[in-house]
Amino acid sequence: MKHRPLILLLPALLCGCGAGPKTPENEALGAPVAETLTDTAEEIVPYFRAAFLCDTIPPKVEARMRGKSYPENVTVALAELRYLQLAYYGFDGNPHMGEMVCNAAIAQDLLDIFRELYLAKYPIRSIRLVDDFDGSDEDSMRADNTSCFNYRTVPGQKKLSRHAMGMAVDVNPLENPYIDTRGAVHPAEGEPYVDRTQDFPHKIDREDLCYKLFREHGFSWGGAWTRSKDYQHFEK
Repeated sequence: MKHRPLILLLPALLCGCGAGPKTPENEALGAPVAETLTDTAEEIVPYFRAAFLCDTIPPKVEARMRGKSYPENVTVALAELRYLQLAYYGFDGNPHMGEMVCNAAIAQDLLDIFRELYLAKYPIRSIRLVDDFDGSDEDSMRADNTSCFNYRTVPGQKKLSRHAMGMAVDVNPLENPYIDTRGAVHPAEGEPYVDRTQDFPHKIDREDLCYKLFREHGFSWGGAWTRSKDYQHFEK
């Protein structure tokens, strides 16, 4: 595999490792990276050193989270969470930078998974904090946004979601909706993708690379649930 030597050149990406070098790409999250990025080691390795980072929650990110994904009644300490910067390929076929907050316990898993997805040019619509959607899970799903931490309950229930612990990730949720025990589809715009016997782009199933990587790292998949189906959802 031609990319494997590049991975060996990367520094260890451990939780709490610090913010790392500042680049135009990670200063302007969500903006496409340089169009000149190629598969040559000289160009891609320095970029990776700034593209897959793990740190404690920076003050500016905490300010964005307060009152949204991190409300007043939260029982999870900020010290238990990590802030990730992740490179990904968008549906437009171009590389982008995204950001995610997760539990420290799965931070290294996510760095490894999303690095492999990037190397495979696996398409993801967007990776943004749910705080960009005022903490609304429905709005984030409707925008087909991939995300992790959000201190909230399971839709229609009083118990906390695994997202509230930062231990679950939703990937391309519009094409991979959540169908609850009553048959309601979340987001509602995901209705055309409920029939999983159909073939369509960005569908997560057991043959999908995203599914395989999360399972290799010990995550369970909501698409295998019996009473409800959550095709976007991976949790530990």
